[in-house]
Amino acid sequence: MKIGYLGPKGTFTEEAAIKLKKFEKCKLLSFDSIVEVLDAVDKNKIDKGVVPIENSIEGSVGITLDLLAFEYNLCIYREIIIPINHCLITNKGVKLSDIEVICSHPHSLAQCRKFIEKLGLKIRSFQSTAAAAKFIKGKLNYAAIAPKRAAKLYNLHVIQENIQDYKNNFTRFIVVAKRDHEFTGDDKTSIVFSLEDKPGRLYEVLKEFAKRNINLTKIESRPLKLGLGRYIFFLDFEGHRKENKIVDVLDAVSKKTHFMKILGSYPISKIYESNSLKK
Repeated sequence: MKIGYLGPKGTFTEEAAIKLKKFEKCKLLSFDSIVEVLDAVDKNKIDKGVVPIENSIEGSVGITLDLLAFEYNLCIYREIIIPINHCLITNKGVKLSDIEVICSHPHSLAQCRKFIEKLGLKIRSFQSTAAAAKFIKGKLNYAAIAPKRAAKLYNLHVIQENIQDYKNNFTRFIVVAKRDHEFTGDDKTSIVFSLEDKPGRLYEVLKEFAKRNINLTKIESRPLKLGLGRYIFFLDFEGHRKENKIVDVLDAVSKKTHFMKILGSYPISKIYESNSLKK
């Protein structure tokens, strides 16, 4: 089995992909962007893909949500949650006072905003944390925010660990595939929908979950791409789409929405230990 992830080697997404080996034997392949991962799954170049979808500090990864909603008919097969330990890494021999520019993925830079502002450094964005780590190799006035594993892979030095602004920093990754997961008894379902622009429409949808005692775990709006004030809504809730009460609520919601798409049912993830937290 081939599983793709947002690479190169040394990203937090690779760490999440490595966790899949607990469930199934697989060969991991890195891609340069989230779009490339989903496109490879869609074109059957790989069996599954791992991409970030949500961070506890910076919120959702918009491009992942938009691609699932608008571009690809793929399913969420599994979710993986890991704690994030952002490290400041440089070339060996470089001191903190030597650094002028910090490189990383935009989400990682945002998660370490206070740390960066305190140092008064310039920033440069990259497609991934590991790509930033590779870029700074040999550049003595540059540093990267990346996992500890990236420093080891690219022969760099960790100056400081846990530089994120908030201690409880977790990222949720999803595994995308052509189908979702079978019922396990401890599942959640994700959907996306749009509504007519009339008063009370969102309330009418949410009421269907409340009266069936279905627990919502996330609700978020994203632009519909058709002008200001037009939105789609992403909803996560406990239960599998094959369970009777979930079948019932999905049928009720579909009748109250202008558009609805089931993104998949999958096992609820525990929080895994991150390899970046290991000594």
